[in-house]
Amino acid sequence: MNLLRKWLRRLVNWLDEVTLKKRIRDGLVVGRNFTMRDEVILDYSHPWHIEIGDDVTLAPRVHILAHDASMKKALNGVRIGKVTIGNRVFIGAGSIILPGVMIGDDVIIGAGSVVSRDIPASRVAAGNPARILCTLDAFLRRKHVEMQRVPCFGEAYTGRKKVTPAMKREMNALMKDRIGYVV
Repeated sequence: MNLLRKWLRRLVNWLDEVTLKKRIRDGLVVGRNFTMRDEVILDYSHPWHIEIGDDVTLAPRVHILAHDASMKKALNGVRIGKVTIGNRVFIGAGSIILPGVMIGDDVIIGAGSVVSRDIPASRVAAGNPARILCTLDAFLRRKHVEMQRVPCFGEAYTGRKKVTPAMKREMNALMKDRIGYVV
């Protein structure tokens, strides 16, 4: 079973890479250090309307749409919109970015968000529809304080580094507040 999972993961990663290369050939623009996790969907029919900056991470199952066909039959047309994502942006798992949205530099979008309006630079936004929660600086200050009071673990405590069952038990035992960090 483990071998099958490993093989399927490699297949999914390969398909994601092939898909990304095709979208780029079709006009998608991506900057340096772009990271795209599993099952991301970049609009297949209008990728040339999407521009993604440097140091951007799209978590698993993010969708970026540059077209909206919901009115096609009623209006005999498909709405399209340019999507621009700035530099140093993180978009959380399962989020959807709708046509015509601009996301500024240094932004975090929380998991499961639906971004239907512009998000200015240096903000944290989440929800459906996504709304601005705070500045990036305020968010990072709160998380820095949190890191001082919860357990922190090294990279050896990750799936990438083959964390052992004993290490997993240790992590869960130490995370009394349910939160910890891997640093």
